[in-house]
Amino acid sequence: MTARYAIGVDYGTNSVRALVVDASDGREVAAHVYEYPSGDAGILLDPKDPNLARQSPADYLEGFRVSVREAVKAAAAEDSGFSPEAVVGLGVDTTGSTPIPVDANGTALSLLEEHKENLASYAWLWKDHTSHAEAEEITRVAQERGEPYLAKCGGVYSSEWYWSKILHCLRTEPKVAAAAASWVELADYIPAYATGNTDPATLTRCICAAGHKAMYNTDWGGLPSADFLDALEPGLSRYRYETAAVPSDQAAGQLCLEVAKEIGLPAGIPVAAGAFDAHMGAVGAGCGDGVLVKIMGTSTCDCVPAPLDANLPDIPGLCGVVPESILPGKYGLEAGQSAVGDIFNWFVRRLSPAEYGNDGAAHVKLTEDAAQLKPGESGLVALDWNNGNRTVLVDPRLTGLLIGQTLHTTAPEVYRALVEATAFGALTIIRRFEEYGVEVKEVINCGGIAEKNAFVMQVYADVCNRPMKVSRSAQTCALGAAIFGAVVGGAYQDVPSAQAAMTGVKETVYEPIAENVAVYERLYVVYKLLHDAFGGQIGAADLGGVMKDLIAIRQSARKG
Repeated sequence: MTARYAIGVDYGTNSVRALVVDASDGREVAAHVYEYPSGDAGILLDPKDPNLARQSPADYLEGFRVSVREAVKAAAAEDSGFSPEAVVGLGVDTTGSTPIPVDANGTALSLLEEHKENLASYAWLWKDHTSHAEAEEITRVAQERGEPYLAKCGGVYSSEWYWSKILHCLRTEPKVAAAAASWVELADYIPAYATGNTDPATLTRCICAAGHKAMYNTDWGGLPSADFLDALEPGLSRYRYETAAVPSDQAAGQLCLEVAKEIGLPAGIPVAAGAFDAHMGAVGAGCGDGVLVKIMGTSTCDCVPAPLDANLPDIPGLCGVVPESILPGKYGLEAGQSAVGDIFNWFVRRLSPAEYGNDGAAHVKLTEDAAQLKPGESGLVALDWNNGNRTVLVDPRLTGLLIGQTLHTTAPEVYRALVEATAFGALTIIRRFEEYGVEVKEVINCGGIAEKNAFVMQVYADVCNRPMKVSRSAQTCALGAAIFGAVVGGAYQDVPSAQAAMTGVKETVYEPIAENVAVYERLYVVYKLLHDAFGGQIGAADLGGVMKDLIAIRQSARKG
């Protein structure tokens, strides 16, 4: 049989990666990574506003051209069976919600001379929280009017999402808002560019971005009504689009001639509708009914599919329950944590003692020393909210907390407590799923942390009291995008068939250690008390015993 290949293009927070995959078995043939050159590791910041995080659409476009072109060249050098003509399809995943203001032609405003100095004309990165007040207002107004729009996105709108960012721009940067004919999610912007259909009135909009971030649902005919949007701010409704949002097993179009020449592929190759990186990562890790996939990186995203015929309730605090956002024919449930790897990096870069340094080697040394500690030995508990809480509290203005430190507390103890805090946050998400009847039968982890850090994976296994599996692929998001490329390219009839052939897990499985589980059950009680108290879930909580409880757990751990 003639060899067939698919390409997945994965847009992360700091770079874009193109991956060439053998469609027959998921073998990863070649890849190329393009680091965003603008700003701080690709992020445009404002020292006056720590909530601001923007990116350059020029970086996105150049990243697509360079990463795909170089990956194709590398594949030709590595695999004698590869040729550009053997590529059957291409898929794209991106961060999100990362909306971009565009003109009537679909050109990002930041690419136009008159707007290039204004950061509001750039892409509003997922981690931009400047619109936290607007997010609260959207939630309040929807509740006051009895609108249904929040029901499928956890009951609370987020500052990370589409409409809150547009509303903030409309109020704070009216010139940019007036110049914008529409706003386009990065997950839609790249397939539109690749296919040459950049007209915001006709380009393909993916159900993943629309459903999870823009309150799109067929129950109420698509996006929120013009009346509701204009009640928030007159004129907001002009950014509504009328096109139906589609899952990623549908093609956004075919690779156009102009872009094909730039990247060394034939024109006419099918390009799948986009989706968010975590959702395609879940597909690349082999998700299915009851299989929770944790995409672990700077933040985490937790994705679980469920049958469309399941009688799912509306689950508060989630980032959405959206039909076909992960797998066609199934609900896609999304949750996550706003910072995980970013918390570890923060400690290393800002607070790590001189003997450990503040670079990648510090992570290794701190991990080695933290791994020598017993659960509970430090007497510390932390809250994992250094970048706010995404699930289940949905509040970007919550901050980190470390409790229990003494004059004898060490850097490895703090580092371990931060790792444990992210694991407690992960357990809180699992319990929210199960509290509302979504069974989590299996957990598969992917991303850099899962790949490289056995210590973190063991802590997660012990805290969650579940085996932790790791995806076979180190590039699950790009692999997931390639799977959709293979499907729209005709290599497979459907996504499950492609998953069966192209995905798998590693032999190593991190099993819970019973004595560690017992200690973490005690520590989680403390974490949850702090979580609910500082998260505003209970009234005047009695925290007076917390420090003494931690000392008792510490003494028990040290005495064995």
